[in-house]
Amino acid sequence: MRSADKVAPVVSIVGKSNSGKTAVIERLVQELKSRGYRVATIKHAPQGTSFDERDKDSWRHIEAGSDATVVSSPDNLVLVKPVFQDSSLEEIVRLLGEDYDIILSEGFKQGNAPKIEVHRKAIGAPLKDIKKLMALVTDEPLQTKVRQFSFEDSKGLADLLEKGFIRPQKERVSLYVNNAPIVLTTFPKQIIANVLMAVTSCLKGVKEISSLQIFLKK
Repeated sequence: MRSADKVAPVVSIVGKSNSGKTAVIERLVQELKSRGYRVATIKHAPQGTSFDERDKDSWRHIEAGSDATVVSSPDNLVLVKPVFQDSSLEEIVRLLGEDYDIILSEGFKQGNAPKIEVHRKAIGAPLKDIKKLMALVTDEPLQTKVRQFSFEDSKGLADLLEKGFIRPQKERVSLYVNNAPIVLTTFPKQIIANVLMAVTSCLKGVKEISSLQIFLKK
């Protein structure tokens, strides 16, 4: 196991435009992958870039076998990561990380997250058998116990999210083991938070802590 204070080593392949940097990276990725290593690549595009396309340098990185590549430019940061099946909402949220107060997804009606259904009379009846339905945005009154909001009542809907999700989760501790979230009760949350804060606050260069991230790989 590598010590926790180290990150993966970084080596830059540099050179003038059209010097063959991408070809070198392609070959390096192929070789390192053949030795059993997991390899990620970063593509810097200082002049800006569009989303990844075939024959672009980042596409070539992926074709060479890179497990993930990041395309970086002044106005975009795009992660390209090949997958072999449709990702679940939980997997995507994990990829986004914890640095958000709330994440709103479009779709995933079969997922486990609480849901707000948007309904219009002209489209037909509301969806059936939706789990964890907590609210409806609708243009007609419906016979349901679920709370209803008009399309114009964005403030009321935001209040619902703020009171029900954002404020209660303003301070949180999240634990993932083997990329799976672990449900924590109040006591272990407090223990983990207190221990990590105490240890980290003693480290040289650490000032006020508003968030803390630790990654351990064995």
